[in-house]
Amino acid sequence: MQLRGIIPPVVTPMTADQELDLPGLRAGIDYQLSHGVHGIFVLGTTGEFYALDEREKQTVVAAAVAHCGGTSPVFVGTGAETTREVVRLTKMAEQEGASGVSVITPYFLKPTQAELVDHFRRVAESTTLPVVLYNNPATCGGVSIDPDSCARLAAVPNIVGIKDSSGDLQNTIEILRQTPRETFAVLNGRDTLIFSALQMGCAGAIPASCNIAPSLCVSLYEAFVRGDLPAAKEYQSRLHGVRMAMTLGTGNGAVKEAMALLGRPAGPNRWPIAPLSDEKRQKLRAILTAAGLMD
Repeated sequence: MQLRGIIPPVVTPMTADQELDLPGLRAGIDYQLSHGVHGIFVLGTTGEFYALDEREKQTVVAAAVAHCGGTSPVFVGTGAETTREVVRLTKMAEQEGASGVSVITPYFLKPTQAELVDHFRRVAESTTLPVVLYNNPATCGGVSIDPDSCARLAAVPNIVGIKDSSGDLQNTIEILRQTPRETFAVLNGRDTLIFSALQMGCAGAIPASCNIAPSLCVSLYEAFVRGDLPAAKEYQSRLHGVRMAMTLGTGNGAVKEAMALLGRPAGPNRWPIAPLSDEKRQKLRAILTAAGLMD
């Protein structure tokens, strides 16, 4: 599998009473694909995987795979607190026809590096699907997959890459240095660093802000690939404020708020995430306007 480009971790649309909105999911996927993204990723952090039960997760995966119909790879977040649960969710994703899975580090426990390596290896051995590691220490109690551990896991045949959301470019560079480019892709997970990460050798990005501004994310990547670095830097500059605006809300609250302001509502986040205040919503509107996203 060639893991590259811009792969958005799509939001999970909800109805007003916070139930799954499958027509909204399909519409959101179509919007992303129409902007040339290189894959679809459901049940990521931005997709509120933590807020969905197992039946709902299976429903989302089945809907996304069926809707894409083989026209785009569909990656599924199967992270959980125990190896047993991750294996069960990964088997579900495989049965539903997913193209690959992404597995975040356990987010309540604080496992050692040896335990992390064993965890990811057991998951990989349970499936024939490609497995993408997900490093996000900010949401996982500070636990990070060390570059040395990445190097060991890159030797597992179906562990094909990592999304590094550490925000530490030095860490990303060290992972790149210790893993083989031919068989292991390093993807950026901090949207403000896409351009810099590509310069260092990353194969692409999994940016939450792509839900808001897929045109900026895809244009950034395509400009870089064709060697137009000034254009890529300009797109990154415009995207920077959009990503920083996400801090206006709890979790992914500002992502759905921004989508609503842009005329693409995806419903609420599940409680306890509350809507933005009017003041923050106006700040968000100003940021989107400055980025050239609003009329």
